Amino acid sequence: MAGKKRTTTSGIEIKEVYTTPSSMNELPGEFPYTRGIQKDMYRGKPWTMRQYAGFSTAEESNKRYHYLLSQGTMGLSVAFDLPTQIGYDSDHELAEGEVGKVGVAIDSLKDIEILFDGIELKDITTSMTINATAPILLAMYIALAKKQGADLQQLSGTVQNDILKEYAARGTYIYPPGPSMRLITDVFEYCSKEVPKWNTISISGYHIREAGSTAVQELAFTLANGKAYLKAALTKGLDINVFAKRLSFFFNCHNNFFEEIAKFRAARRMWAHITKELGATDAGAQKLRFHTQTGGSTLTAQQPMNNIVRVSNQALAAVLGGTQSLHTNGYDEAIALPTEAAAKIALRTQQIIAFESGVTDTVDPLAGSYFIEALTDELEAAAQQYIDKIDAMGGSVKAIEQDYIQQEIANSAYQYQNEIESGEKVIVGVNKFTQEEAPLTNVFRVDDAIRKHQIEKITTLKDERDNRAVIICVQQLKDAAVGKENLMPYILAAVENYATLGEIADTLRAVFGEF
Repeated sequence: MAGKKRTTTSGIEIKEVYTTPSSMNELPGEFPYTRGIQKDMYRGKPWTMRQYAGFSTAEESNKRYHYLLSQGTMGLSVAFDLPTQIGYDSDHELAEGEVGKVGVAIDSLKDIEILFDGIELKDITTSMTINATAPILLAMYIALAKKQGADLQQLSGTVQNDILKEYAARGTYIYPPGPSMRLITDVFEYCSKEVPKWNTISISGYHIREAGSTAVQELAFTLANGKAYLKAALTKGLDINVFAKRLSFFFNCHNNFFEEIAKFRAARRMWAHITKELGATDAGAQKLRFHTQTGGSTLTAQQPMNNIVRVSNQALAAVLGGTQSLHTNGYDEAIALPTEAAAKIALRTQQIIAFESGVTDTVDPLAGSYFIEALTDELEAAAQQYIDKIDAMGGSVKAIEQDYIQQEIANSAYQYQNEIESGEKVIVGVNKFTQEEAPLTNVFRVDDAIRKHQIEKITTLKDERDNRAVIICVQQLKDAAVGKENLMPYILAAVENYATLGEIADTLRAVFGEF
């Protein structure tokens, strides 16, 4: 595929790479990777087309996954409900009203078995958007892979596992920062030996941007968090040339087309220098690999079909910026979870860009543009100022504890909203080009009755499992948490004996406390 001759519609041959006599003489696949982490990029293979999905029960989400795979999705991306994200089983009193609403409800390995029924984990890559309970959900995934007979050395996917942005921007944390960082580095260490192809963290700028940050702040705070994870792993004695290869990033893509492209290019260059300064000598440990999701907060409930254009613009920017995988939002997501029809259009958007637009025919086609190169430099310089300030505070954890990052995001969100309300910033269909319209009628809703279904499953599970084995596993986990051992083997043992997510999370709460 890489050697195939490419031409424009006029028959003009398209070279693999264009260079320019400007100051930008770097080639793709070469340090510091401004122009891409592979020399052939999408000429070699396209980005992974993911669709973020999960709702209601494991049974219902499984149907959506089979549908997406049948439509050409190349990897799954799992959304979990809020109780799952903060370590509560569906029968917990605080779970009422939230079960299955913003993602799928997962209470035990039994739910994971249903979620991936008929799907061979060895044949797909799976991204799991989960943070505080990431070690538990990863253990469930590994346990299912073992039951399917998959080779864990080849198992591939990503767990978000990024707790720092939760403190700063999103809020689904459970434990204090110290124990949380321990759990994260335990995952790094365990996977480097047992599941070496698994991406052990997806350092997320997405939620920082959704909380109201600017593009520069998204870039700066995400990379600053990345530095904190690198340093925590180094303190644990891990080899940066091993664990840094399994770090990935998760960025947002908003509507300012050229700024977003420049942001991605700057991110690669900055991360290459950060890892090198911290001792990475292996090229694989210096390369920033990232997933992109189009901007959920840019979607409007007014004139929702306009969102198809917004998503297309954002997806194209992500591709021109060199993303490794991409999720495109459904046009109806400002109103509810996406319908199958909206999810299909979102996926088709990626496929049209990949196979019809021609932008994949050459690597980093905007390189050498005076504007793009200058903007890349300017974003890097502005982001570096933030990182220098955070470093002076003692790093991301200290900056978060001092409320610095949270306040900077809040100030930007406030300014942005003022610009919309004053009309200085135009949002089509919201503060300009408005019209009366009938509301969407085909809207996806999750039935509150599913909580009852989940509670019944938990009750049945506890009746059928070996409860004595669960008690032993949970006690062993508690003892290990009091000590300094890696907790992943103990979590995996508890999961394999069908301890629930809530039982495991509560065991760690008893030792670590809540934040």
